[in-house]
Amino acid sequence: MCYVPDMGNVTSIYIFPAFVFAKCCIAASKLPHYGSYMAEMTQERLSSEIEARRDQLIALTQDLIRIPTLNPPGLNYREICAFLAERLAKSGFSVEMVRAEGAPADSAKHPRWNLIARHEGANPGECVHFNSHHDVVEVGHGWTVDPFGGEVKDGRVYGRGACDMKGGLAASIIAAEAFIAACPDYRGAIEISATADEESGGYGGVAYLAEKGYFSPDRVQHVIIPEPLNKDRICLGHRGVWWAEIETKGRIAHGSMPFLGDCAVRHMGAVLEEMEATLFPLLATKRTAMPVVPEGAKQSTMNINAIHGGEPEQDPDYTGLPAPCVPDRCRITLDRRFLIEEDIAEVKAEVTALMERVKAQRPSFDYEIRDLFEVQPTMTDQDAPVVRTVTQAIQQVLDTVPEYVVSPGTYDQKHIDRIGRLKNCIAYGPGILDLAHQPDEWVGIDDMVDSAKVMALTLAALLSP
Repeated sequence: MCYVPDMGNVTSIYIFPAFVFAKCCIAASKLPHYGSYMAEMTQERLSSEIEARRDQLIALTQDLIRIPTLNPPGLNYREICAFLAERLAKSGFSVEMVRAEGAPADSAKHPRWNLIARHEGANPGECVHFNSHHDVVEVGHGWTVDPFGGEVKDGRVYGRGACDMKGGLAASIIAAEAFIAACPDYRGAIEISATADEESGGYGGVAYLAEKGYFSPDRVQHVIIPEPLNKDRICLGHRGVWWAEIETKGRIAHGSMPFLGDCAVRHMGAVLEEMEATLFPLLATKRTAMPVVPEGAKQSTMNINAIHGGEPEQDPDYTGLPAPCVPDRCRITLDRRFLIEEDIAEVKAEVTALMERVKAQRPSFDYEIRDLFEVQPTMTDQDAPVVRTVTQAIQQVLDTVPEYVVSPGTYDQKHIDRIGRLKNCIAYGPGILDLAHQPDEWVGIDDMVDSAKVMALTLAALLSP
């Protein structure tokens, strides 16, 4: 057990001789409802430990927000890992900083740094791993507060990454530190990671670490990713994704004589028109049994992420006019999200068929489709050990039955599942999903505290002796 509470005739037990201590524990274990009593006492102790660390939780979240880990290009990755390494080393964790050399976007100017911290219990047992990404997206426009100020106002901490997901990272650290203080004789191990590039696919973070064996089932048995899915929800997985680039081809000519050329932008216009007429209505008919949130994401979706045709964008210092040319190339980037009921080959075939329909109507039409990356849908079973344990912890802390959901977008569970071959993985953390990537992003302080209590109670259930 984590500690021995005051139980009337078993008071001052710590000063008893060992044989008296043992007799008292045996006698106490035979008392009616002893197990539930001990569970309640453990919950109360963990709750007290976390409440005592409320100011630390706020300050840690602020400190993390104030390190602007913008991706792209990948700023301050080493700085945030070094900051966390120093913090966790003081709490008794062994720390390791791992650069994802050779991973996409890794460079001498912007190296992809990751942190893995591990705390060993008093006895052998399973390992619970909390994985958070430390990178954040661009700031964008419309902020009314400093995006990297970590301002506290009305029970919230504001800043880019507050919700997605530095608040979750801070909550997992406080939860682990509180649990270790309350249950120093725990069995097994606790790991905390802060990883790179989740916002751009995770290939310089969790994917790299998984390939190196950090998420192999013989090393780690339970993974919780504190993404902002709301504190009363458990996220079991995510939809699939296929990113592709479509290029229409034409022939360059003088802009005053466009009939001598072949406009690739007009060809792309025909592609977009066909998408509106046939593909988007088709996607709206595809529905899933997965509990995807929000409601609109229960269908297949596609976003046209970018479009470019003609001359490259001018240097901002250039003040002249563009040259008069017929564009011979036009490109769009597709972000296609698909359901567990769909096959990736079918998803790609729909786009190819669309392009062929356009080609049949435009004699000079030529095109190319290039795959950028793809991820299969994933969903952890509701009977998985980590799901059952977090469910019980939410019920105890929040007095509610959690909602099981699936994320509309992918996150790093894809790599833990696909590369690490570890199925016992969920996302659970504080924050409101709709606030991610928005101006004036924030995370609620009470939500972080409650989530930390759920995480700590989960550790107690999985690792207590």
